[in-house]
This record gives sequence, C-alpha cells and structure tokens, in this order.
Amino acid sequence: MSNIILKIATEEDMQTVWEMQVKAFSGLLEKYQDYDISPAAESLENVMARFKQSWTTYYFIIADDIPVGVIRVIDRKDGSRKRISPIWIMQEYRNKGYAQAAMMAAEQIYGADNWSLDTILQEKGNLHLYEKMGYHQTGQIEKINDRMDIVYYEKN
Repeated sequence: MSNIILKIATEEDMQTVWEMQVKAFSGLLEKYQDYDISPAAESLENVMARFKQSWTTYYFIIADDIPVGVIRVIDRKDGSRKRISPIWIMQEYRNKGYAQAAMMAAEQIYGADNWSLDTILQEKGNLHLYEKMGYHQTGQIEKINDRMDIVYYEKN
C-alpha cells in the first residue's frame, strides 16, 4: 500500500490546487467535452468559494514530500453523507495506489461509513477503485452528453 499523508490546504494554496485540478482533469475534458461540469473547466473563483464553505476541506495528497494529488472532503457534520468531490492524482503519479491510500486516510479522519461520491460511468478504472473501496452504485445515473454519464456511489 502506498504511503501517503493528507495535508490540509490553506487559502494561500488554492491557486496551486486549482492549477493542479485543471491539469489533472484536462484529459477527461478533452475526451468527454463536458464543459459545464468538468473540474478542468472550473474557475479559480469557484474553487475558492468551495474552499470557504465551512463543511469543505481540501487536502494535498503527499507522497515522498511531493503533492501527487488533492482530495476534497465535504462533511456537514449533520448526519448527512460525507462526500468526496473531487479527488485526483496527477497524471505522472497515477496507478500507484495513491487515490486508494488517500481515501483510506480520509476515512481515518472522518470515519469509514456514510460516504458518497460520483464519477464518470465510462471511466472503468474509477469504477473499479471505488467498488474496491466498498462503494456501491445507488442506481442513479445522469446523462451529461452523448459521450458520458455520471454514476452515483454510496458506502454503508
């Protein structure tokens, strides 16, 4: 299992978080042309607005002192499901177990049950990861365009 730590991102880190997000999701944006919902098409202002939500925490995923990705955890602390939205690993660090390790680290902080997330139905690697982590499809699927659908997951 990959050895990572989650480091809370500060307001000063949001420019870096946004730049990483745009770069990490640009391949999917190109592939699916989902300009309305793609994290690659999101503005810095939107990311900053999310950062300022009291229920949102952004974490850098750090491996060997290198930020290899980011995970945003939403926890309203009101009994509703905690949510991962989004999580990403930079292209050059993918398929090394970092996303799985980051999700496990988030569960250690927030508790292992009552989570939700969504992902692109056509991205089989994502589906495999989330199902391996104990998530199951809710049955809700949203058609975005002719190329892609969003599938919703829950855990416990």
